[in-house]
Amino acid sequence: MKKTKRSFVVLIVLLLLSCGLMFAADRIQRDNGRIEISDGTIPVDEGFMTYKLYRPKDATASNKAPAVLLLHGYQNDHETCAAYAIELARRGAVVLCLDEYGHGSTTVGLLKRGYVDHKVSVNYGNDSEADGTYSSIGSTIRYRILMNFSNLSFFNDHYSKDDHGNAITDSSCGGSIAYEYLSKLDYVDASRMAVSGHSMGTWSSWSVAAAWSGTAIEPKAIVLQCGELFTDDVYDTSKYHFNNVLLLQAKYDEFSYFRDYQLNVTDNLLKTPLRYEFLGTTADMAAWNTTYGTFNDGSARRIELLNTNHRLTTHHLHGLETALDWLDSALELPNDFDHSQINAKIKEYLVLGAMLAVLFAMFPLMNILLETKLFKNVVQELPSKEGMLKGRSRVSGTLITMLLSGLSFPFMTQLGHALLPLPENIFRMTVGNGFLSWYLLLILIMCISNLITSAKNKKAGIEKERFSFPVWLLSLLLAFYAVAMVYLMNFLYSRIFDLDLRFIWPFFREFNSIRIVQFAVYIPFFALFYLLNNSKVMRDMRIRSTYEKGVSAFLRNWLYNFLLMAGGVLLIVLLEYIPFFLGIGPGADVLFGSTFGGPFMSILILFVPQVLFFSVLCTWCYRKTGRAYTGALIAAMLACWIVTGGSSFV
Repeated sequence: MKKTKRSFVVLIVLLLLSCGLMFAADRIQRDNGRIEISDGTIPVDEGFMTYKLYRPKDATASNKAPAVLLLHGYQNDHETCAAYAIELARRGAVVLCLDEYGHGSTTVGLLKRGYVDHKVSVNYGNDSEADGTYSSIGSTIRYRILMNFSNLSFFNDHYSKDDHGNAITDSSCGGSIAYEYLSKLDYVDASRMAVSGHSMGTWSSWSVAAAWSGTAIEPKAIVLQCGELFTDDVYDTSKYHFNNVLLLQAKYDEFSYFRDYQLNVTDNLLKTPLRYEFLGTTADMAAWNTTYGTFNDGSARRIELLNTNHRLTTHHLHGLETALDWLDSALELPNDFDHSQINAKIKEYLVLGAMLAVLFAMFPLMNILLETKLFKNVVQELPSKEGMLKGRSRVSGTLITMLLSGLSFPFMTQLGHALLPLPENIFRMTVGNGFLSWYLLLILIMCISNLITSAKNKKAGIEKERFSFPVWLLSLLLAFYAVAMVYLMNFLYSRIFDLDLRFIWPFFREFNSIRIVQFAVYIPFFALFYLLNNSKVMRDMRIRSTYEKGVSAFLRNWLYNFLLMAGGVLLIVLLEYIPFFLGIGPGADVLFGSTFGGPFMSILILFVPQVLFFSVLCTWCYRKTGRAYTGALIAAMLACWIVTGGSSFV
């Protein structure tokens, strides 16, 4: 009874802490009541787009304010733009953050963007059929969409259409429609508007600027956060005019097209025609962090070098300061703030704290439930120490586990991302298909490994762990209750504070009808993987500390389990970034080619912390219940929620 009371107190404290952190984060995003935040939808063919709007309360029909459209990158949503949105709104701008096609709560898939049956493997305008950098492609529609992210709908027909009737139809991913919607708000000064995007959102930003070029509402500035440049002959320069363009260049950008397909971002990058012609200068005069041209005639150009990687650019303080200064020069922002005075990043850390508090609240909740009559039988004795790996067997088993998972990661994820021939009207999650492909390979390997282990144990006379369906079913119900609590808190936060549980990028988002169906499609595969993986790690790879009590034993047990669960991808992280930081280039590009770099290398910055938490959760659950079921099922539900709730779909 004392344990139950203590667990109840801890549960309440963690949930109250989470609520308090969310309240503080909300005060920051609303600038202590000076900013009004609202959500809305914009109807389009085949569905609607969703957005989050920031309006300074002093922006009215009689006191119109400048406005900025913010466009997120691939696998993100509107909330990834929060740092720019909060700081621009504090300075008096109305800001609309859009969920682009295939992202967030928008119901229109990436298919709406369009595709063609060719690809370009250099920056557009530097390609040719003779050297193979302009080539025909086939395979899945998903593959053709992903291979055409750099291809924009306002490019000439050589790029934006093919001979089979396909076309890039809206490379703004709905941004052009949202820009017009923003311009018509009665408190917006439509003559003082700008657009900014990150990664995929930079191509959307180019497309928005082209769509409204030469009109009364054409953007007065464009801020590209990790963007691509093109030669002038790719589009009709007499028709399109791009005002005051700032390019924020990440020094360690994992995506090759954002560093002009060079292995490293060095001063030599500025000496290429693509760069110095963009700046409007000569090769010997081109420099980082220098403004060329003037804002009055829209000719201002600048490339700011940021000492960061691709994903972190959205919240890089120096990049944000530079962008605020740039937009202030172009739009004359109403509020006179020091642009180095930035509060938005504090909001991210507060929400991170709230997310961790809710996730760790699952532990006392399970403690309480396990003391009830219904769930008491979930707790079983740990398997016998007999058959526990020792010495060389444990070392070799650990190394093999790490190498199999790590070395297969870049190849299998990239295969599933685009080329795996899955029914595209059923398996709609792009990154989800990458993980599905990787998991399927590892499931096959684990099944073979389990058969070998079982045969060895039988020969040695070691009794096999008995499977109990009632215990498994109760474990599933326990896992459901734990995850349901997290979902309920996330639901309440989205309603009360207009925030979800995340850190910069989407982690736990509220499902819509499309995404809940996708969760149902992918969860069987995720559950099978995590059940097999946990059984292998927790049962077959046991160490002495599994059977010992106390914090020290738990930490030793957890560290070993984390090494088994994430050691392989940690090796890939080192393989990718150590050569990059040494000036050799990103490891995946150097060793395997740029095809295997990009999205799944950069996603490791999100994936490794997830597995870090999962390893704590699964270690605790195994030591608590004596079985791998509960921890595995919770991890599967959370992982599948992250993928189907927050990533893109076709």
